[in-house]
Amino acid sequence: MSEHFDVHGGARLVGEVEVVGAKNSVLKLMAAALLAEGTTTITNCPQILDVPLMADVLRSVGCEVVIDGGTATITTPAELSHRADSPAMGKLRASVCVLGPLVGRLKKAIVALPGGDAIGQRPLDMHQSGLRKLGATTTIEHGCVVADAETLQGAQVWLDFPSVGATENILMAAVLAEGTTVIDNAAREPEIVDICTMLTEMGAKIEGAGTSTLTVHGVETLHPTEHRVIGDRIVGATWAFAAVMTRGDLTVTGVNPHHLDLVLEKLRHAGAEITTFDEKGFRVVQHDRPKSVDFVTLPYPGFATDLQPFAVALSAVSEGTAMITENLYEARFRFIEEMMRLSADARTDGHHAVVRGVEKLSSAPVWASDIRAGAGLVLAGLCADSVTEVWDVFHIDRGYPHFVENLNRLGARIQRVAGDPDRT
Repeated sequence: MSEHFDVHGGARLVGEVEVVGAKNSVLKLMAAALLAEGTTTITNCPQILDVPLMADVLRSVGCEVVIDGGTATITTPAELSHRADSPAMGKLRASVCVLGPLVGRLKKAIVALPGGDAIGQRPLDMHQSGLRKLGATTTIEHGCVVADAETLQGAQVWLDFPSVGATENILMAAVLAEGTTVIDNAAREPEIVDICTMLTEMGAKIEGAGTSTLTVHGVETLHPTEHRVIGDRIVGATWAFAAVMTRGDLTVTGVNPHHLDLVLEKLRHAGAEITTFDEKGFRVVQHDRPKSVDFVTLPYPGFATDLQPFAVALSAVSEGTAMITENLYEARFRFIEEMMRLSADARTDGHHAVVRGVEKLSSAPVWASDIRAGAGLVLAGLCADSVTEVWDVFHIDRGYPHFVENLNRLGARIQRVAGDPDRT
């Protein structure tokens, strides 16, 4: 039985909402636990579907995993399996991040190709190329990445693109390699800094976290640790967009506002009043109809591609015309087709979209194609004239803990409803 959200239009969101650990960090931190025998504890975990899925992936290679609220306890045995082919692998993209730790610790891995959001091609070429630089052989066989190495030797690795996933896999293999590895054009996201922090707590020697050059001095062994996940900047930004779109007043805590500097500056240009609280959170107040702002997606510290659906949704109800440029994932603009069901005035041309704002959207049934598209459609529904049905909400559940409950507490009217859609 499918589920959908009934989203009532006309809400103004007011109040305080707390952001918990980052989805884009916690799954990689769980994988990093494979690098050390013993029990690793990860706190501030978001209660989302992807966390138990990653737990299943870790269990498939021999770990014991206990999830208790916001805490994941991972016990990694001395003898790990090198084969990660759990059915859960096909349900989340981040499952591929077990590749680096398995190769680093066992010098071999068979990892099922991952699934995840339908946002366009995300090949593993750079992951494999980096591991080959360290001395591994890699192939794709029978739907799996197969890697093998006699030893791993530090090397100079240049990434053609600052891929987060490739940076993480190469980093986690390099921490147990012999010698020094330098990763140039590395990803700079706060989630990369978070995993570098945890690995350092485990005994790794890493320099340059948060810059485009990571230097990793290999060590013989790592030890377990306890680590707190950083706040989810994408969820924090979602609430910031929600405040502006509904002309609301939201205080967002649990996330470092400096991880959202560009986002908050864009929303200031849209007319929002924004106050930041050191590294603890921020407040967004929007009094009038927002003004259109152009957005261009780029790797961090640029505007995140994960936030592109919210840029489109905001532009659809803003005063004026906005240009949104998507430089990373070609299929992200599938979201615009659903926005047009809600009467958004939008056109696409290649990796550009032109969106002319309207006073109010018109409710209709819409379908989420990925986590952020689903949340974006919910926010759009809050700005529509009646009740918007948002379908395939399992995507939203993968990234937003207690989303319906938080929205209702802040002044929205939204219900989760079971039943299959009528697409006639």
